Amino acid sequence: MERSLSVSMGGGFDDTSKFDDDGRPKRTGTVLTTSAHIITAVIGSGVLSLAWATAQLGWIAGPVALVAFSVITWFTSLLLADCYRAPDGSRNYTYMDAVRSHLGGMKVQLCGIAQYSNLVGITIGYAITTSISMVAIKRSNCFHKHGHAAGCHESNNPFIIIFGIFQIILSQIPNFHKLSFLSLIAAVMSFAYSFIGLGLSIAKIANDGVSGNTSLTGTRIGKELSGTDKMWNTFSALGDIAFAYAFSTVLIEIQDTLKSHPRENQYMKRASCIGISVSTIFYMLCGLIGYAAFGNKAPGNFLTGFGFYEPFWLVDFANVCIVVHLVGAYQVFCQPIFAFVEGWSKQKWPESKFITREYMINLSPLGLFPFSFYRLVWRTAYVIFTTILAMLFPFFNDFVGLLGAASFWPLTVYFPIQMYIAQARIPKYSFTWIWLKILSLVCLIISLLAAAGSVQGLIKSLQKFQLFKSES
Repeated sequence: MERSLSVSMGGGFDDTSKFDDDGRPKRTGTVLTTSAHIITAVIGSGVLSLAWATAQLGWIAGPVALVAFSVITWFTSLLLADCYRAPDGSRNYTYMDAVRSHLGGMKVQLCGIAQYSNLVGITIGYAITTSISMVAIKRSNCFHKHGHAAGCHESNNPFIIIFGIFQIILSQIPNFHKLSFLSLIAAVMSFAYSFIGLGLSIAKIANDGVSGNTSLTGTRIGKELSGTDKMWNTFSALGDIAFAYAFSTVLIEIQDTLKSHPRENQYMKRASCIGISVSTIFYMLCGLIGYAAFGNKAPGNFLTGFGFYEPFWLVDFANVCIVVHLVGAYQVFCQPIFAFVEGWSKQKWPESKFITREYMINLSPLGLFPFSFYRLVWRTAYVIFTTILAMLFPFFNDFVGLLGAASFWPLTVYFPIQMYIAQARIPKYSFTWIWLKILSLVCLIISLLAAAGSVQGLIKSLQKFQLFKSES
């Protein structure tokens, strides 16, 4: 929809400079804000499990896997950035819109199922991870007071509920365009706890030396680890690394916040390069130095698994940073869900005042803030739903691995490649077509193996799990 002039309430005309070519309020996003969104989405709870993942793979396969997933994610993000504009030049506001305009057919429904189920899973995973960090703060103080041998067990559930209450409030932020301040804060927090984890690992190496319990192939088969368990753990580690790079699910939505000139895809490619490069450097450092510090006994979450006890105040601060970061990251991943459901509802019931009516509230110094009773009710219900599921399935590593496996191939690899082939009209069986298809097939196999490892881990965890009695 083009918009050249807009009649104001007073009978005059709005300044056309306030609107973009689609009639929506002018987008103000920059490479900085977009990079912050990407870093917020990428450097999340995934970084915490990379020492464990590297321990499963060893000194050779660990770094290779980290670099390979980084390169694949960067490459496909470039393809996806070019899909923001439809063939006719109109904008795609969501990932599903991009698939609809470039591919169409059943692939749109398949993309929707993959994307939104993954987004729901990520928000559940973030609720779990946040509660684990909150519990870690309380346990750290308990260990400091009573000694490292003390039990200091705590239930995650009260902290999951606290996280849910915060998200009910933050979920009233109307859309992605209002999230820039939250993403910038979250990005700073992600740098903070990554640096702290890295610094503590370096300090441990400085005091104790590189752990002698490391190897080229990772964890060793023996009395404590069977060959089958080694295989499953390796597959699950691949899922953890895949999850660490997951941001393709919200790439189009992030790109829709950018200024229109120069073309959004150029800004997005620069932001993707910055975001993924920064993330990869942190991942390599945290994964490899964490492995050097802890060896094959690296904890699943190296800031909450109590590889570090002292200085307890620094460990506490790192976990506070994780909590603040994931509070913001939760919003980055749930806003596309909110936008999809609310857009569908307005199309389905356009006459319903409950669904369509908004009230402008002046929240000085933030200015006018749009409020909707429908948004309040449905978003609150969604947060409650994810909170309950997080209390039901509090398994960090296996849940993270399954999410990574489930989203990596379809959303990070398959759809970007298929849309690029369609957009560039690459001839079937040409060299480019063949190697893109080979890349997609290899990533599919990796995703299936990672999913199998994570499912097997979840089954083992469920065998000793008591409903609503999760303790750390």
